[in-house]
Amino acid sequence: MFGTESSLGGTGFQRFAMLSVAMARPNILFILADDFGLECVGAYGGLSYRTPNLDRVATEGTRFDHCYSCPLCTPTRIAVMTGQYNFRNYTAFGVIDPREKTFAHYLQEAGYKTCCSGKWQLYSYNPPDYLPQWRGKGTRPRDSGFDEWCLWHAGHTEDSGSRYADPTVEINGQVEGPMKGKYGPDVYAEFLLDFARRHQSEPWFIYYPMALPHVPIVATPHSYAWDHFDRHEHHPRFFPDMVEYLDTIIGRIREGLASMGQLQNTLICFSCDHGTPTGIVSRMRDRVVEGGKRLPTDAGTHVPLLASWQGVSPAGKACDDLIDSTDFLPTFLDVAGVEPPAGVPLDGRSFAPQLRGQSGNPKEWAFMHHAPAPGWDKEPYRLIRWARTKRYKLYGDGKLYDIPNDPDENHVIWPKAGTSEAEEARIVLGRVLDKMRRGA
Repeated sequence: MFGTESSLGGTGFQRFAMLSVAMARPNILFILADDFGLECVGAYGGLSYRTPNLDRVATEGTRFDHCYSCPLCTPTRIAVMTGQYNFRNYTAFGVIDPREKTFAHYLQEAGYKTCCSGKWQLYSYNPPDYLPQWRGKGTRPRDSGFDEWCLWHAGHTEDSGSRYADPTVEINGQVEGPMKGKYGPDVYAEFLLDFARRHQSEPWFIYYPMALPHVPIVATPHSYAWDHFDRHEHHPRFFPDMVEYLDTIIGRIREGLASMGQLQNTLICFSCDHGTPTGIVSRMRDRVVEGGKRLPTDAGTHVPLLASWQGVSPAGKACDDLIDSTDFLPTFLDVAGVEPPAGVPLDGRSFAPQLRGQSGNPKEWAFMHHAPAPGWDKEPYRLIRWARTKRYKLYGDGKLYDIPNDPDENHVIWPKAGTSEAEEARIVLGRVLDKMRRGA
């Protein structure tokens, strides 16, 4: 459907040489789910949904217990793709500045074949009658470092169509759809597997920004309603179906790579851009968790991070180090053996050593600059800044919280009350906020 070139060509010796080069540089598959909190995954104690394939990634590799994002899509995606905090390069929601270089640019320049499949939504987000100054602005996938792409919402918002049933997608510059009878997540997964098949002889980087399980919350091909009711009906009852289909897709991709013999040389990294939508209630261990999308609390910003790198990562390891959205780019460059770009103020820190079972150089704090609509001062779009350790979280307005004991941030512990440990955290995190305020 997508490609016809032979996966391997040339003589037996040439094929062996090409494969040897590819084996020296691992493939990287980065999967970023959409609207998917920590409480959705069994490996983190989630009890409401079946996620055996994600749980398998955890048991075969590393589960990171302290990964944090911004609470909305674009802010996280810009940080993930550029390795920088949003105050450096974030311009508008649904837009990535065309002057920015992404992780795909750096890996492409280093000889990786690059692919993006799934959701784009980083060009011309606003319709003509709303914030027209951003009409036609942003970056198209072809200019973002990707050799090939299969993406929903790659152009104007009003042309985007469905991301799920009967999807409309742009495949390498050609708009296709509505694809009647198709299901978008199946199309995106099929495309990236085809890309991996066609590029077995060279290292590749695949970025899979999933559509699932973002609203609209609708039936999947495994839902009874898929064949019996309106496939486009939005209703929260379909959220478990979407989570479990997300997990099915993860399993399908893993099996596809295994069938190609590529699993041994591929880093699979799974995370999410922010928490579950508000109104979705799930069980996690002994707690009931309501989704916190748009909120700066743990429910909106504490996200899963699972990574499997067979033959390299120790199996079944839990890592307690702090990770934030800016850390993915330097990690992928580190894994690929690529030097960080000179003159670019990268804020992230590589966690590649942790993937290899080493201690690494973990962060002492994580920072977020969250201003999804720059210039707006109304909820939920006003600027919020915070810095945190694994325990304490300090906002720019001086409020300090003890997160493990107060995950919903109901009780300010400073200046009303606090221990010497809390006071020390307030001082350290205050210095971080001051530093970031200066743009350091």
